[in-house]
Amino acid sequence: MKKVDLNGISVEITKGDIANQPDIDAIVNAANARLQIGGGVAGAIHRAAGPGLEEECRPLAPIKPGKAVITSAHNLPNRFVIHCLGPVYGIDKPSDKLLAECYRNALNLAEEKEISSVAFPAISTGAFGFPFEPATKIALKTVMEETAGLNSLKIVRFVLFSEKDRDIFEKVMDEIT
Repeated sequence: MKKVDLNGISVEITKGDIANQPDIDAIVNAANARLQIGGGVAGAIHRAAGPGLEEECRPLAPIKPGKAVITSAHNLPNRFVIHCLGPVYGIDKPSDKLLAECYRNALNLAEEKEISSVAFPAISTGAFGFPFEPATKIALKTVMEETAGLNSLKIVRFVLFSEKDRDIFEKVMDEIT
């Protein structure tokens, strides 16, 4: 696991399963607008959390690109799930600003709930088609910019699905720190 400390916050990069982060208070779901079970990250989180998560999400939907909402984690080993709707690349514009807004809004919700640790997937890089390296730069730069204003958060972890994805995150982190 690669770590960088910024403004008293540990920013971590690891390969793993976002739905299995027992040492983290809140995980972030790369959600769909209806906040329902889907493929990829949303499917993995909903399956692990159980049907109660979808029930709790129903009245919060739909959400717009860049927005985030928070629920309890149900059967997950965490306290909360923060659901972010990333932009569909080439359709939801401006994609870069909407993606940055996802990360910013998730961090703001974590602060509001006095959450000490949060884990993110690579939002919008799967079925939503955002090119991986530009999305990585947006994710890391946004989180790094926001660290100065965070009080409750002490750990921000990026949990990547593959070694290749983790390697790209690590390379980008080395470039911008």
